[in-house]
Amino acid sequence: MAESIDVYLITGFLGSGKTTLLNQIIGQMPKDYKLMILMNEFGEIGIDGTLVAGEDLDILEVSKGSIFCACVKTDFIKGLYEIAHKIKPDILLVEATGVANPADMKKDLELSVFQGIFRFKEQFCVVDAANFLDAFQVYASVEHQIASSTRFIINKTDLASREQIEEIKELIARYHPDPQFMETTYARVDVRDLLSLESSTTKEWAVVIPQMTDVELEQYVEDMLSDPRASITPPDLLISASFFWKGGPLSAIEDMSGQLPPGVVRAKGFIRENGKTYLYNNVMGRYVLEEYGQPIKENQRNVLVFIAPPEVMALVEDVMKNFGFVKTGEVNRQAYMKT
Repeated sequence: MAESIDVYLITGFLGSGKTTLLNQIIGQMPKDYKLMILMNEFGEIGIDGTLVAGEDLDILEVSKGSIFCACVKTDFIKGLYEIAHKIKPDILLVEATGVANPADMKKDLELSVFQGIFRFKEQFCVVDAANFLDAFQVYASVEHQIASSTRFIINKTDLASREQIEEIKELIARYHPDPQFMETTYARVDVRDLLSLESSTTKEWAVVIPQMTDVELEQYVEDMLSDPRASITPPDLLISASFFWKGGPLSAIEDMSGQLPPGVVRAKGFIRENGKTYLYNNVMGRYVLEEYGQPIKENQRNVLVFIAPPEVMALVEDVMKNFGFVKTGEVNRQAYMKT
């Protein structure tokens, strides 16, 4: 008789390859396992959920902040409650936003309302071999992710030298007593090396989660956050902004990328041009624009989400205006969607 949901946390700085790792795990997961994904994005418009592939896959997205920050803590706890009370998967994978400090997650999983149904198994940290050393020098969240992880997946090794990879390992070893490393490209891993896959059978749940209304659950979280003993670490000082493209030649996207100021940490989104959809990926100045053959949501069309420090975002806005982009809060997008 099942008594718990195994929980794995996937951390890593922005653009390290967490969503790619999720797809690798999903593609290798035995069919008799019920898998649930809880994704957290820093931007106002979720992009990563669209990039996760899988039929009959349960995905819950929490956007507009870090699940480990008070700004969206209520949504996170409510999501966990829904998973524990109704969905009850065998395995829950939580992909945290790249600026998160995951230290509070274990305490959230142990809240009394969940009756011990969540069993935290392991925390993986995806490392961008090409950009990790630079990000570590600037953002405190990278250090937090190192200290609380147990397995380190050094990704994008094709973009880094052997010396860089060894320096990354040495740095991580200074913050972690017994780091375990995996080196890869495109987050290619064997799911059997990551997850404890015990034999899965039809389950009858012994744990009964108390029934709560939305009002009761929100009050529960409010009381929890107001507890002076509660500790919530604020994320690094980064902001997110979404920009809508009014259209034009695809070359304008490439020209725009070349004009962006240093300090842009992450940008991602979908561009639609001449009947084709393109995925735009920018990680600390290195960008890729590639054709994307899967359907996207209407509100994601021609929208790029940027993450940067506040002083850098002001410069980003100037560049975006010059290339036909408008902040999504300042335009009626439907007027442009008709073409």
